[in-house]
Amino acid sequence: MHLQIKQANIGYNKTLISNADTNLNLGEVCLLIGNNGVGKTTLIKSILHQVPLLKGEIFINYKSIRQLSAKEIAEQIAIVFSGSVIPQNYTVEDLISLGKYIYYPFYFELKKEDRDEVLHIIQALDLVQYKDTPLRNLSDGNLQKAFIGRAITQNAPIIILDEPTTHLDEKNKIIILKTLRTLAKEHNKLILFSSHDWRLAKEFADKIWYVKEEHLYTGMVEDILLQHEELTRATLFEINPEYVPPHIIAPDVYKEMLFSLLQKNFRKDLSRFTFEFKNKQWTISGFADIHQCKSFEEIIVLLKTIY
Repeated sequence: MHLQIKQANIGYNKTLISNADTNLNLGEVCLLIGNNGVGKTTLIKSILHQVPLLKGEIFINYKSIRQLSAKEIAEQIAIVFSGSVIPQNYTVEDLISLGKYIYYPFYFELKKEDRDEVLHIIQALDLVQYKDTPLRNLSDGNLQKAFIGRAITQNAPIIILDEPTTHLDEKNKIIILKTLRTLAKEHNKLILFSSHDWRLAKEFADKIWYVKEEHLYTGMVEDILLQHEELTRATLFEINPEYVPPHIIAPDVYKEMLFSLLQKNFRKDLSRFTFEFKNKQWTISGFADIHQCKSFEEIIVLLKTIY
């Protein structure tokens, strides 16, 4: 194992996570999830030895973090925090190149192979057109990608990212998540990242760390999801407690979209209705007659007219 947490209490004056006991290996991608305020960022800072443990130990490559200097931790762990400070007057290439300077005095010039690697990372993150753009002129999404590029360039065996897909559109979220998985599987990196987009991110992770009620639940993605009902039911994101869903027969993405649509628009018990998506249209039964709709807009109009 490369990262081990052993019977650790994590927090500041108050314990946020109690008796955490888990480990991760090189080549694994782990998704860290939990509600706001449960201690996810504190857990990350504890791994970096920025927040002292209240109890227990954390080991990196079998060495306690208490015995490692800041430089030794930086050689083992590359980190991307959300809301990182933007270096004034730096370009995208400048920022991503910074990851190399833990290996050189800052006044040294990077070698050609270093610059080639930086360019390769810029290409992988779809940032070529912004290579010479000052960071202050970037969108939030591209700025986040540039900070992630700096972490990748650092070439540490562990990469930890706090909300790396924040501010990104769907295309760029996928680019980042695919890049992280490629790093783990093809370059033998250990990737640990937190995300509010966990329903998408879980498709790219091997393991989950789930913080709930001061406990850190850890294991394979599918095992943890099935052990915690709140992570698998659609009502996790329910905004209308009076809504009772109908029976929906459809591919998962259509089922989820219809569930979301109906609960936003109806404070009613729809349980006697069945919605089936087939041949690019919805068949709705439960009325006196069976109805068919080709769009979600038609469904809303139908239900508001008849029911």
